[in-house]
Amino acid sequence: MVANPGGESRPRPARRLNEPRPVAVAAPGGIPERVGPVAVAHVREEWLIAERWWTGRPVRRRYFELVLETGENAVVFRDEASGRWFRQRA
Repeated sequence: MVANPGGESRPRPARRLNEPRPVAVAAPGGIPERVGPVAVAHVREEWLIAERWWTGRPVRRRYFELVLETGENAVVFRDEASGRWFRQRA
């Protein structure tokens, strides 16, 4: 067992797995060119999700699977209702 050197510890609040997080995306013409400060090397796939249209809170998102110039894979989407960009784990 390891002693707690910082005194009392507080548990972190729980969050959902793979929860989308807001991200800055430069996308002139609607296609991502940068995710944060990193340039997009290649767009691997693009798709549209339109669900819950029968409810009062429909979801419409345009997803992109990207390869960044660092070699990292990234999945981002634009929420069509708000115009905001989010990132999810690939």
